Amino acid sequence: MLKNRSVPADILLPHVIYQDVRQAIAWLTRVFGFRENYRYGNTGGTVDGAQMCLGNAYIMVRGTHRDGSTPAKIGTYTQSLTVFVEDVDAHFRRAKSEGAKIVEELHETCYGERQYGVEDLDGHHWLFSQHAKDVNPADWGATITNPVLKTMA
Repeated sequence: MLKNRSVPADILLPHVIYQDVRQAIAWLTRVFGFRENYRYGNTGGTVDGAQMCLGNAYIMVRGTHRDGSTPAKIGTYTQSLTVFVEDVDAHFRRAKSEGAKIVEELHETCYGERQYGVEDLDGHHWLFSQHAKDVNPADWGATITNPVLKTMA
């Protein structure tokens, strides 16, 4: 497969909309530990977008100036982004100490993840997670529909 240094994520690259891209870059860096790879565009003195990463997770952030909106503006969130981190306890402490709005306390799920939920500065819902144990989906009540997974059960 051809690799592209401008778009390193090979599976999924979410684009997250913010009111102020510069402010979002600073907040995501300070609170969640993301690193900015690059930024682009300049519409009326504002940054149009940027690519950021945290470990192997990549996101694109862009402004609302292209007819977009944010959960904070519409009054609800429409998706949740899950990012896997090596030390979710340390990540939780960092986000909490930086004043992030924790919406789900750090806990272990029935499906084997240690995670917490948090809302960012524009109301986007994030889950930060770490694998705690290997759990068969059928053990917590899921119905396995993929034939490959059925043979692994």
